[in-house]
Amino acid sequence: MALTNATRLLRRIPLAILAVLLCAAPAQRLRAQDSGIPVGSKAPAATLETLDGQPADLATWVGKEPVFIEFWATWCANCKQLEPQLLQLQKRYAGKMRFIGVSVSVNQSPELVKRYVAAHALQGEQLYDRKGFATDAYEVPATSFVVVINAKGRVVYTGLGGKQNLAAAIAKAF
Repeated sequence: MALTNATRLLRRIPLAILAVLLCAAPAQRLRAQDSGIPVGSKAPAATLETLDGQPADLATWVGKEPVFIEFWATWCANCKQLEPQLLQLQKRYAGKMRFIGVSVSVNQSPELVKRYVAAHALQGEQLYDRKGFATDAYEVPATSFVVVINAKGRVVYTGLGGKQNLAAAIAKAF
């Protein structure tokens, strides 16, 4: 039975659509993130406070050394999922990169954060974003948002969620 040109064309369309989708899939993964501070931008300063209530500013570290920032909360399941990986990397990169935890002020206090940090042996600077200045400056979409900044003060990675490859993210800063 001979196929007409129209039938041949209809049989090729699904393959053509599949080919287009397969080619477009890698491009989708490589595009810029949908939210958060854009990769490549200059990391902004932001006023926060220490867990003891003293003023602190991200400008103290940004642009001087590589910096890893996680916006987190004690109640965040994704943050807890990242924690074992983060603890290993804090040991591995001690003295080479500044680790900063920025705890958001939603449903937690500095005292609660301080207890959590001690109980979980979190390293690095632990700051509290009482007024949301850092959250706004970094356009944080949710907790478990990670920002990696190189020594020149440029954002080289942003990510969200509990399944981030933090080692690969950190490698971008060096």
